[in-house]
Amino acid sequence: MGSRRYSIVLADRSSGVVRRFTISLWPTLGVVAMLFSMPVLVGLGARWSARSEIVELERTNVALQLENASYRNATGELASQVSSLQQAIDTLGVQAAVDPEASRAMDHLPPVVKARAMGGDVGAAVPPLGNMFADTTFGALRDILGAIENRLDFVRSGVERRRALAAATPSIWPVIGWLSSPYGNRRDPFTGGPDFHPGLDISADYGEAVHATADGQVAMAGQNGNYGNLVELDHGFGITTRYGHLSRFAVMAGQTVHRGDVIGYVGSTGRSTSSHLHYEILLNGKLTNPMKLLAE
Repeated sequence: MGSRRYSIVLADRSSGVVRRFTISLWPTLGVVAMLFSMPVLVGLGARWSARSEIVELERTNVALQLENASYRNATGELASQVSSLQQAIDTLGVQAAVDPEASRAMDHLPPVVKARAMGGDVGAAVPPLGNMFADTTFGALRDILGAIENRLDFVRSGVERRRALAAATPSIWPVIGWLSSPYGNRRDPFTGGPDFHPGLDISADYGEAVHATADGQVAMAGQNGNYGNLVELDHGFGITTRYGHLSRFAVMAGQTVHRGDVIGYVGSTGRSTSSHLHYEILLNGKLTNPMKLLAE
């Protein structure tokens, strides 16, 4: 069945001209429906586009949240590492302080003793700071902080060794008294002939306390020939001290002592002419003048 057709007649009264338009029903309704549906379709398209953008924004927001959380975790780790390094630096600042008397005495130690104490050239093993940057900022910072931490470990080791050497270096007078016989060549007090004196004789009142001149361990405490009652301390790093002619002991073999601890008392045992302390220092088994290490 064909589509119905309608005619529209337009007449101009002034001129008498008549115009006729013929239209088909269904095509015309289709055009009208399309005109009315265009705004609806445009609105639906805009709504769909907006919804797609919202979904994309939500997806981006989730990704940003995850990334921010990762940054916060990384920042927290770096802050903790920085805090730890700061504490290590503060601790090293305290540990680096060495007793001035011990520091002056250490300056007179032979190089071989210092090398033994410091364990050789530790600086050679320190990793370089160059070529450490990673692809990301946090990775680069983490690598740099790790390198600084490694360097601090080596510095800490050096500081601890220096403090240990300082504690083991004889640096104080072992007894209150006066120097009656120095280190070196002298006249033998018994025979009057030439003699080499391997230490210092410090005259003091009988029973005066004798103090350890550095941290160490008692290697022996007993009678030993011309020394009489002798205490020998092993301070490590090849450093040994001897305290002779004691009247009695305040320590025993194997005991750990610290600088200033009482180890015995002044006497006149062994080959001695009067009450005094005989004091010796050996570095790697060789006698040295104690005056080089004693504080003024």
